[in-house]
Amino acid sequence: MRVLIAGGGVGGLTLALMLHHRGIACTVLEAAEAVRELGVGINNLPHCVAEWAELGLLEELDAIAIRTRELRYLNHLGQTLWTEPRGLHAGHAVPQFSIHRGRLHGMLWRAAERRLPPDALRCGHRLLGFEQDAAGVTARFATPGGEQAVRGDVLVGADGIHSALRALLHPDDGGIRWQGILMWRGAVDWPAYETGDVMFIAGDLKAKLVCYPIGPGSTPDRRLTNWAVYAKVDTGEQPPPRREDWSRTGRLKDVLPLAKRIRLPFLDSEALVRASPQRLEYPMCDRDPLPWWSAGRVTLLGDAAHPMYPVGSNGASQAVLDARCLADALAAQAPAEALRAYEAERLPKTAAICTSNRMGGPERVLDVFGQLAPKGFARIEDVIPPEEIAGIVRGYATLAGFAVGR
Repeated sequence: MRVLIAGGGVGGLTLALMLHHRGIACTVLEAAEAVRELGVGINNLPHCVAEWAELGLLEELDAIAIRTRELRYLNHLGQTLWTEPRGLHAGHAVPQFSIHRGRLHGMLWRAAERRLPPDALRCGHRLLGFEQDAAGVTARFATPGGEQAVRGDVLVGADGIHSALRALLHPDDGGIRWQGILMWRGAVDWPAYETGDVMFIAGDLKAKLVCYPIGPGSTPDRRLTNWAVYAKVDTGEQPPPRREDWSRTGRLKDVLPLAKRIRLPFLDSEALVRASPQRLEYPMCDRDPLPWWSAGRVTLLGDAAHPMYPVGSNGASQAVLDARCLADALAAQAPAEALRAYEAERLPKTAAICTSNRMGGPERVLDVFGQLAPKGFARIEDVIPPEEIAGIVRGYATLAGFAVGR
């Protein structure tokens, strides 16, 4: 068996490493002409990290990431709404990692270069189309040298939210969905908060700030610190910004008023945003869940299958869980049967997470307090019983598959 993977991002590379681990040949065909370590911070939850640990990558992750110890939800005045341990501190067998996405991508690419045969990783291959028959699938790619056909037994589209393979499989798909929320993101060398391994999410109905360390800083008491500010700026009735305008440099005058609204006693949010060398602007988008992913020998994975709002730290993690499920299925069954089993297992789970993320996921707790106690509170119990807060946060962990003991 040979698996063709269109897309060399986190999900595609993880699938390649897992297939290789199971003795299944694969070729990764990435559209970009060169791999660059781009992006800002992401979180990888324990159920995802466990899969990389099984591939022997834990030591490499530790070298470039922060083991997240605790997560806190705060209102826009800095009052604590919820605190919970994370990773090893919560009883998981492996850590939760906060990490620079580009460094993670680079680490996975280099691991694949070391382990896979020569020519298994190919850049500059943009998927154009495919044909399949009873014996296999032929994918056509645009390359710098002209169109090229590549033959395999299975074709997997791991090519992101703008997936070419998704468009081929679902030409009538409703497209990108935007509810009017814009996000500004950055990373900067910054004094460590407490022990330098705490993640917090603060805000209310009008603006939210996500902040966590993603790597060592210039001195032992500093960290490379990731931040994201997001707010609803439009009704969502208009189409999202053009694809060419995604991850463009944001304007200070747009993000600073939102950052200043979040008044934390331990962090000058405005100074954090001002100090960042880059402030990237993104529309918070997803797509409607699909009725199916697979057609014969062809299927989707990760953001190509189920792009979701970046709340709850689940985008990359769910792509890794897809990869594990698909690799296991291909190791046990014939291609078409394997893809059906993979879809039956993963599609309903990821669709439920997509739906929850649209409603705020676990971060919905900020909206609840923003509505019930917009000026803060003297006693949290007077606003909402703690068990209701736990129901929001822990209910999401169960839905997404990373509750302790699962």
